[in-house]
Amino acid sequence: MSAHSLFSVCRSRTAAVSPQIIFIHLHSRTVATASQTLHSPVRTIPAYLLSSQSQWRQQRPFMAFIRRPRTPLAAFSTSAVANATVVTLNPQVNEDGEPLLVSISPRAAKRLREITNPAASPSATQKENPYHHLRITVTSGGCHGFQYLMSLEPSSKISEDEDTIFEVQEDTPDAAPGGQAKVVMDSASLELLSGSTVDYTTELIGSQFKIVDNPRASSNCGCGTSFDIKE
Repeated sequence: MSAHSLFSVCRSRTAAVSPQIIFIHLHSRTVATASQTLHSPVRTIPAYLLSSQSQWRQQRPFMAFIRRPRTPLAAFSTSAVANATVVTLNPQVNEDGEPLLVSISPRAAKRLREITNPAASPSATQKENPYHHLRITVTSGGCHGFQYLMSLEPSSKISEDEDTIFEVQEDTPDAAPGGQAKVVMDSASLELLSGSTVDYTTELIGSQFKIVDNPRASSNCGCGTSFDIKE
C-alpha cells in the first residue's frame, strides 16, 4: 500500500470516530489526572525552616490566641532619690490636725551640708563656721503680696518655743560628712509654706535657695521670691 493510500485510510478512520467516543476519552484523562494529584505526596516546609513562634503555634494552636496580661512596669522617675525630711523640734499641725511639713530637696541638703560644715570657714578671719541652719521667713511685701526671706544663722538664733526645725537624715545617698541640712521656720511662715519644697538652683544670674511647689501659692513673680496665696 502506498503512503498516499495509508494517509487516506487514517483520515477516514479519524473522521469515523463519533463525538461520544471523543468525550469519553477526554473524561477518562481528566479523572486520571485528578487521581494522580490526590495521591501525590504533599510537599511541606521543613521544620528547621520554621520559626520558633510558628512551631509553637502549630503545636499549641489553642494557646496562640490567648492574650496574657502584661506585667506593669515599675514607675520610673528621672529625679534624684527623695530625702527623708523629718521634724526635730516643735512639730506643728493645722486646724484639721494634719501635720505641717516641708521637704528639703537633695540639692538643697547637699549645699546646706557644705555651707554648715564646721571645717569650712566662710572667711579667713573666722576660725569657726557660724552657720548652723537656713531660716526661711514669710513677710508681707513684694510684687504679689508675700515674699520669702532666707538667711543663714547660727544655732543661737533658734527659739525653742516658736521655731520648727526640719532636717534631712544622714543616711541619704547625697549626704556629705561634716555639715547639717537644717531648715528653720516660725509657725506663721510654716503655715503658708506647708507642703512646699526647699530647693537649691543654679542659674545664669547665680545660685540660690528657692521655695518650689507651694500648694498655698496661687501665683509667683518672675524673681521667685514673691507670691500670692489662694483665698
